[in-house]
Amino acid sequence: MLFEVWAPNAEDQVTLWLEGAEHPMERAQGRDGWWVTEAEAVDGARYGFALDGGPVRPDPRSRRQPDGPDGTSAVVEQDSYAWRKDWPGRGLEGAVLYELHIGTYTPQGTLDAAAARLGELAELGITHVELMPLCAFPGVHGWGYDGVSPWSVHEPYGGPQALKRFVDTAHGHGLGVVLDVVHNHLGPSGNHLPAYGPYFTDTHHTPWGSAVNLDASGSDEVRAYLIGSALAWLRDYRLDGLRLDAVHALVDNRALTFLEELSAAVDALAGDLGRPLFLIAESDRCDPRTTTPRGEGGLGLHAQWNDDFHHALHTALTGESQGYYADFARAPMAALAKTLTHVFFHDGTYSGFRGRTHGRPLDVTSTPAHRFLGYAQTHDQIGNRALGDRLSATLSPGLLACAAVLVLTGPYTPMLFMGEEWGAATPWQYFTDHTDPELAEAVRAGRRREFAAHGWSEDQVPDPQDPATRERSCLDRSEQEREPHAGLLAWHRELIALRRALPDLADPDLAAVKVAFDEQARWLAYRRGDLRVAVNLAKEPAEIALGGGGRIAAAWGEVAPPDRDGLLRLPPQSCVVLADS
Repeated sequence: MLFEVWAPNAEDQVTLWLEGAEHPMERAQGRDGWWVTEAEAVDGARYGFALDGGPVRPDPRSRRQPDGPDGTSAVVEQDSYAWRKDWPGRGLEGAVLYELHIGTYTPQGTLDAAAARLGELAELGITHVELMPLCAFPGVHGWGYDGVSPWSVHEPYGGPQALKRFVDTAHGHGLGVVLDVVHNHLGPSGNHLPAYGPYFTDTHHTPWGSAVNLDASGSDEVRAYLIGSALAWLRDYRLDGLRLDAVHALVDNRALTFLEELSAAVDALAGDLGRPLFLIAESDRCDPRTTTPRGEGGLGLHAQWNDDFHHALHTALTGESQGYYADFARAPMAALAKTLTHVFFHDGTYSGFRGRTHGRPLDVTSTPAHRFLGYAQTHDQIGNRALGDRLSATLSPGLLACAAVLVLTGPYTPMLFMGEEWGAATPWQYFTDHTDPELAEAVRAGRRREFAAHGWSEDQVPDPQDPATRERSCLDRSEQEREPHAGLLAWHRELIALRRALPDLADPDLAAVKVAFDEQARWLAYRRGDLRVAVNLAKEPAEIALGGGGRIAAAWGEVAPPDRDGLLRLPPQSCVVLADS
């Protein structure tokens, strides 16, 4: 078996330690900084590399870390798994995504336990499961965004074989699988990459410290490392797509950007495999070039999260105006109308939160709507609140139903956060399991300090290191059996079925979406083909002049069809989907 490692920091020697035996490595011919050797090894064999007689460290390209990020790596024979499902792939058009965190989706917090419940999502009408990060991080439980081994599968979740079983099971239910990957930083503990080479650079700085090296000396290999990791997830685990965390935090001044290289490599792999693959960006730039094809001067990513739609919807539902919500809260119904028709609220407009103009316009006549994900809740928008409270903690069932109809009948690719479909009452809080006591205390104190600035007392903010914080965040499926949860679950199921049955709800033409609203009366209505959707967020009834009739295709509350004059009377905090025929 060939063992190789990029270790330009090694001055004289690199040694492979395999099952306790030393194997000197040689410099690879024509590959600057690479060291290679061959040795017999079986699946599960433990190994690591020592540079210049130093400590044995895990492989930067390790596929498995049985004892965590600081332990030795383990050999993984990718061909040893016998796939049961011959999967043709599933693209984003017509998709309904479901964001899922393995560690809290079930009390067990494992891939196998989550796989056993995938049939429920298929029955709901979900098409793709979007997994939060799975690469190895210290401890057992965490969000996954402090991962330090980008090629590996977190061992407490079940390791590589468990991920393959999960994907195989998902595909058996007709579900695609998307994985959230983090390229903009690595976690603060268990990160051994700097010992090997210039994976990070002080040329740029980020909120997490030195930037990942995408444009300084040695960055060719760093970019190849990250692209290789992305392709390995898609190829070896048969994933359907990747969600790229915070691409706006990737500092890259090269003419050919890392994201363009990555999208080209993924498109090439899709051609080789003969099935669709896609990349979904998280970006706060409001820049159409993120999803513009490379041939047209864009980065070529296939879709992106639309946080502007979320922010407009959140302020319209809750009235909150702190932080970045302030820009949307001045006229939330107008902001919601704009994001339903023009994608970005900030498209060259002034952002008071940023203190500057932000974004640029998107050409809605040439950009298909499915390239943008629409959602009312995500792990970020819930977990980054002091108490990790969901919308269900403060909103009525009627407003939750309105949020669902706007997401599931709107023009964008819908995404739900786990438990949202039944209005889960459980919070989703920020939790960690750092094994370094000093880091654990720093995270705890930092969390409390952050929210103290917003008026929260120290004892109100959950301790991220307390196991109870993670336990509170696990879903409680017994809620589904009682109201209002049972009714909300049925409502989500009905809307997803409607989206599948009515072609107008899959129309990618953003320019065809027509919206009317009343800021003071707090109602909004939009038309998609022969369908009209109306929501009343107010505590009083609303009268909406639709200019036509129509039968009720779906409704929350006691809603009557429009009268002969096309006047719709919508009860408080209710919504309706109307069809012309």
